[in-house]
Amino acid sequence: MNDWSLLEKVASTGRPVIVSTGGGSESAIDDLVAFFEKRQVPLAINHCVSLYPSEDSELELNQIDYLRSRYPDLVIGFSTHEYHDWHSSMLISYAKGARMWERHVDIDYQGVPVSSYCSLPEQCDEWFQAFHKAREMCGGTEATRRNISEREVHYLDALVRGIYARRKLEAGYVFSADTFAHDFYLAVPLRKGQLSSREMIEGEVLTQTLDPDQALTVEHVEKVGGQKKAFLLNRGL
Repeated sequence: MNDWSLLEKVASTGRPVIVSTGGGSESAIDDLVAFFEKRQVPLAINHCVSLYPSEDSELELNQIDYLRSRYPDLVIGFSTHEYHDWHSSMLISYAKGARMWERHVDIDYQGVPVSSYCSLPEQCDEWFQAFHKAREMCGGTEATRRNISEREVHYLDALVRGIYARRKLEAGYVFSADTFAHDFYLAVPLRKGQLSSREMIEGEVLTQTLDPDQALTVEHVEKVGGQKKAFLLNRGL
């Protein structure tokens, strides 16, 4: 990271560069980033703990948060040498925003021992499965509010509590927050066209008589606009 003659040679190619931070200090990483920025060479940096292998307690995955915060314009990755679990670190590192990974890969061959920090093919398979699971579970954008799916909307609508009359209420009754709990109760399911606590309007007037346990609907009040009324008539069971 601070071998400047090597870095000059690397930069002279103009090719994108990946650097694992290892035991580098903050100032060393800052200098490295500034070096490649000045030369307009694309740079990505990996969080890395230079212990081969690394224990789970030594992975310091929160450093991914630190690097993303300090270098928001760079791709941040994870260079990893753990040897107990090829699954959890992928889930965590992806969720923290790592978008590049490096592992050492080996195979059993002619009795030559495989280093403990290397991954065998079946471990790489577990690792890639964890990557796809992490991507699936983390979903879409982190910069804006997610799109609420129709499935979720319908699920939540099924849990909305509808307004029911607790006693007989005559036409001309005026709704008030002070008397609501005395005159009404809330219950599921919400019926088609029924008002819920979301639509309760202080000062609204009842246009038709309500019997005990009868659902309060858009037909019983005046101040429901056409578009809102159409929505309420299609909502509920």
